[in-house]
Amino acid sequence: MKKIIIGFALSILLVGIFLYQSASLNDGRIHIVFCDVGQGDAIFIRTPSGKDILIDSGPNNLVLDCLSSHMPFWDKTIELAILTHPHADHSNGFLSVLKNYKILSFATLDLKNNTSGFRALLESLKEQHIKIVFVYLGDRFIFKDGVTINIVGPSREFLAKTSPQGLIGEKNEFANIESLVKFKSFSALLTADSQQQELKEALRLVSLAQGKISILQVPHHGSRTGLDEEFIERTSPRLAVISVGKHNRYAHPQPETIEILRRKDIKILRTDEQGEIEIASDGFSWVVK
Repeated sequence: MKKIIIGFALSILLVGIFLYQSASLNDGRIHIVFCDVGQGDAIFIRTPSGKDILIDSGPNNLVLDCLSSHMPFWDKTIELAILTHPHADHSNGFLSVLKNYKILSFATLDLKNNTSGFRALLESLKEQHIKIVFVYLGDRFIFKDGVTINIVGPSREFLAKTSPQGLIGEKNEFANIESLVKFKSFSALLTADSQQQELKEALRLVSLAQGKISILQVPHHGSRTGLDEEFIERTSPRLAVISVGKHNRYAHPQPETIEILRRKDIKILRTDEQGEIEIASDGFSWVVK
């Protein structure tokens, strides 16, 4: 009898958790979460209809904490994963993700890194028969609930110019994927480790000014080589988010970058200060959770 009572209580508890997560995680809004993974990038997106997207994965398995907090416990499928470029602080976490979740589609640049971590990632993708899709400026992912992810950089020409052998090292920054996430009038520009040269190409070739962006991910963890005045004036973000680790050895974010944002009176949030940062939007208004 005691076992029956315990079993019944556990069943009630599971049903309660199921109903709570169903209501809280499927609220008809888009959720963009800048995961706290230390010095690196990992951005989780849940669309209004419950599609799960992971852009970069950080340097380690901390990304799993972020996913488990924002996906229902029964949901182990990530519909789309995007690796912006093969640097360890953006790619290594995918090794843990692949052990715990099923990835349906994996997109990245045709760019390689001669590191053991990146080779292991390629091997894991191959073992799980996950096809790699290469994307460039002008490509897009469209979801039935109205969410679109527009690839606004780099172009094939920029990639060929900056990485003529199709290789990237750990010490130099070259091309990486920049994406504009849109849901109705809400937009978020995700820049990964972009440099000023690549951001200017995105502004030149794609009219980001068709509507001022809501959220800007500050490029390259707030380094001095990412933002400039022109880019901020053209995009006019209402909120700038910096993915950065505490006491990192690069001294990111740089004071020059913070000053550019402050002069334009743009609110700044940082993962080294606030921890995980979540933005939720119904397509018109948005809130920071």
